[in-house]
Amino acid sequence: MLRLDRLVNVLGGYGARLCCAPASRDVELRSVVVHDPTDTRPATGDVFLSVGVDSAAEAVRLARAARAVAMLVRGSPPFDESALADAVDGGIAVLLVEPEVSWSQLSGVVYGLVLEGRETEAGRGPTDLFAFADTLAAEIGSAVTIEDQMSRVLAYSGSQQTADPARLETILGRRVPDTVRRLFEREGVFAHLATSDEPLFVGPSPAHGLRGRVVVAVRAGRELLGSIWVECERPLPDERRTALGDGARAVALHLLRSRVSADLERQVESDLVIRLLEGTADAPAVITRLGLPRGRFRVIALQAHIAEERHAAVLLAFERATTGFGWSRPGRSTLFGNTLYTLLPCDSDVTPALDWLAAIVNVLPRQVTVLAGVGGPADPAQLPSCRQEADESLALRATRQGGAPAVVYDESWDEILLQRLRAAASAGRVPARGPVADLTRHDAEHGTHHIATLRAWLEAQGDLAVAASRLGVHPNTIRYRLRRMAELTDLRLELPEKRLAMIIALAASRS
Repeated sequence: MLRLDRLVNVLGGYGARLCCAPASRDVELRSVVVHDPTDTRPATGDVFLSVGVDSAAEAVRLARAARAVAMLVRGSPPFDESALADAVDGGIAVLLVEPEVSWSQLSGVVYGLVLEGRETEAGRGPTDLFAFADTLAAEIGSAVTIEDQMSRVLAYSGSQQTADPARLETILGRRVPDTVRRLFEREGVFAHLATSDEPLFVGPSPAHGLRGRVVVAVRAGRELLGSIWVECERPLPDERRTALGDGARAVALHLLRSRVSADLERQVESDLVIRLLEGTADAPAVITRLGLPRGRFRVIALQAHIAEERHAAVLLAFERATTGFGWSRPGRSTLFGNTLYTLLPCDSDVTPALDWLAAIVNVLPRQVTVLAGVGGPADPAQLPSCRQEADESLALRATRQGGAPAVVYDESWDEILLQRLRAAASAGRVPARGPVADLTRHDAEHGTHHIATLRAWLEAQGDLAVAASRLGVHPNTIRYRLRRMAELTDLRLELPEKRLAMIIALAASRS
């Protein structure tokens, strides 16, 4: 159910300000009423949209007449004090929305939220397909499963007493088993669903634990949204086929309504997360509006590819990351370019971030390759820096072949630092002259090995024997080369700051 508190939080992303809330912010909102000056009939509703009302006082009067508990008014602050007092007297919460926000946008958001929160007689919301699956199963007289277009289970009817092994495995795994899916492909089931709205009977297959199915497409216009599967040993009689067809149209409305509500919430969530990642002065307030706990966070940057098609699955990853809205998910996500960013409550222990990533990988199709970077723990104000760490960790992961899906900044900060140095070097932001540059040019022109010798000596911290062993030469060869290098450039290896600068220069130039 939708409560006033959630309406305020969501509309806050659209510039709405709560001017007063005389009643509790836990009050339930079940209906919407829009002011229509051409309709003289009285209309009531919990949320009043004062479309076309010129004054604050008139808006409050109309809201009181509609018995509203919350009202939306467009305008610039401050709200008229006498009208505000009248609203408080009537127990009406007032939300003042910036004039730049259109009424069509506001009404879409409000209607979506209220419809999502409204309960059915069974005590479950309209997007609860489980209640509908139970109703349809009772009407048809057989067990029902509702799936999306990728054969993932969305809902199923309750009784499993007579379920065949394929149905039980489908429900337990939340998707059709691969062996059964391949059977359906061979039987032309998915080709049929792509082109026809007629129910199709699939015969029993004892080898696959399948008693038999009737399946029908769930479609909105030409778009296939999913399918309904009925467990049965023979084709359904005409009256039950008709009921199944009606059920498919009803499920399509369920899924479309769910999509609208989901898209609204995704948009609000995404905008707020982007604000945090780009930096905002009111970061703690934005964290609260996202419903996240106080504390420290990590940013996860994720990309998803299918074979050679880069970023082909990133939209699917975003959908899975934002499935189960509201406060049922540990993190909040946004899609920025070709990268999915997720903000996760996570302190020094990186395990929750890796567990979240593993869960995402598990729900994506097997052919999807996931690469990710995890930033270090950060306070809300440090999230832009954490995003940079996640981006750099992701870039480092992209250079590696195989291995774990993610690079964690805490464990790889040294490689990331060298990566930054190399990026600076490639952009011409390191000195073009000096001992390292001089010796590099000399090696290129004369075929000498001065840079390799200098690197080995510095990495061995001046130990000639260790450096010689690394290069496979005699220590006297190292001595000779060092003397020769000192003649070619201002080496001065006895100075610690010179040695440090050369180590950095060598690291920045190393491929």
